[in-house]
Amino acid sequence: MSKESWEDIKQRAKETETERVKERLWTNRIVRIIILLIILIVVGTAIFGYFYVTRALSPVNSNNDQLVEVTIPFDSTSDDVANILEENGIVRHADIFGIYMKANNEEALQAGHYEFSPSMDAQQVLTTIQAGGEPIFVDADTTITVIEGTTIDEIATLVNENTAITEEEFMDTVQDEEFITNLQSQFPSLLEEVTQLEGLNYTLEGYLFPATYDYFAGMTAQELITEMVSASNLNYQRLVDDLTNTYLSYHEVLSLASIIEREAITEEDRGLVSGVFYNRLEVGMPLQSDVTVLYALGEHREFVTYTDLEVDSPYNLYMYEGLTPGPIGTPSYQAIVAAIYPTWNDYYYFVADIDTQEIYYSSTIEEHDALVEEFVNSRQASIEEEAGEDETTTDEEVAEIEETEEVVDESVE
Repeated sequence: MSKESWEDIKQRAKETETERVKERLWTNRIVRIIILLIILIVVGTAIFGYFYVTRALSPVNSNNDQLVEVTIPFDSTSDDVANILEENGIVRHADIFGIYMKANNEEALQAGHYEFSPSMDAQQVLTTIQAGGEPIFVDADTTITVIEGTTIDEIATLVNENTAITEEEFMDTVQDEEFITNLQSQFPSLLEEVTQLEGLNYTLEGYLFPATYDYFAGMTAQELITEMVSASNLNYQRLVDDLTNTYLSYHEVLSLASIIEREAITEEDRGLVSGVFYNRLEVGMPLQSDVTVLYALGEHREFVTYTDLEVDSPYNLYMYEGLTPGPIGTPSYQAIVAAIYPTWNDYYYFVADIDTQEIYYSSTIEEHDALVEEFVNSRQASIEEEAGEDETTTDEEVAEIEETEEVVDESVE
C-alpha cells in the first residue's frame, strides 16, 4: 500500500470519528433537552394541577353565606353526592370533590336533608356530611292512634309526625268547605246539624273519632280524615236510638262529652260530672269549666286565672251560659255515653284533688268552698312553701295562687 493511500485512510477515519463524536454530542444534547422538557412539563402540570385542584376544592363564593337545602337520597355513592352538590352550587367540580371524598375514606354516606352554603370549602362540606343531616321521612304503611280528648290541632301534629301528610296539608283539608260538603253527603245524619252552625273553631272538631287508624303509603289527607269521620259516624249510628234519653242534640252531646272527657277519668266520675253539668244547665248556671277556657286560649295548664277568664270567646263557659258552640276535643265512646246517660244527683259543684285527681262533689257553695280549702288550697300552700327560698318569686307565686284560688272557688272544680 502506498504512503498516500494510508494517509487517506487515516484522514477518512479521523473524519468519521469526528462525525460520530458530533452525532453523540447532538444526541446527548437532544436527550437532555427532551428530559428537561419532560421535567418542565411534569413540573408545570403538577403546579397547574395543584392550583386547579386547590381552586376546585375552594369555596364557590366565599362571600355568600346563604344556606342552601340539599337532600342526599338513600344509596347515594360519593360520585352521586358530588354531582348533587355541584348542581346546587356548593362545590366547583364534582369529579374532583368525589375523588377528595374517596381519598378521605368517606364511603359510608348518610342520606338526609342538609344545609350548605357556597362559602364552605371542601373540608367544611365534608365535615357537614360526616355529621349527618335531618333524616328523610320514608312514606310507609303504619298506624296512627288518636287518643281521647285530642283536638284537631293536635291530630294534625300527630299525623305530620307519623305520615307523609304535613300539618299544613291536614289543617287545610279539614277546613276545606268543598271537602266538608262532600263529607256531609256521605254522612248526612251525622253532619247535617254541624254544617249549619256558626262560631265553631273547626267544623269537624269532635268528629274525628279517637281510635287507631291504618295509614297506607301515599294516602291523602282527605282519605285519612274521611276514615276518622266514618268511625265517628259508626259510633253515632250505634248511639242514635239512645238520644231519646236526653233533650240535647247529638252535636250538643258531643260538646258536653268533650268537656266530660277532660274533667273526669273514671266511668263513675264521668256519670257524676255529667249529672252536675245537667243540673247547672237546668237552673241556668254557667258550667264554669276551666277546660273550656283553656281551649279558648289554646293552652294546656293546671290552673286558670282571672286574666284567663276575660277571654271573650263563646267557648269560655265562665263568660257564656249553656254549652260551647261545639266540642273542645274528640270525646271517647264512654264520655258520649255519660253525656247521654248522666248519673242523676243533687250536686252543683265538684273539685279534684290536685295530687290524686279524685273528685269530690257538693250541693252548696259552702260545702264546695270547704272541699276547695282541703284539696286545693292546702296543695297551693305547699307550693308556696317550696318556693319560699326566693322571696321575690314567692310574692309573685302567692299572688298567682291567691288569684287562682278565687277562680277555683267560683268554678265547678
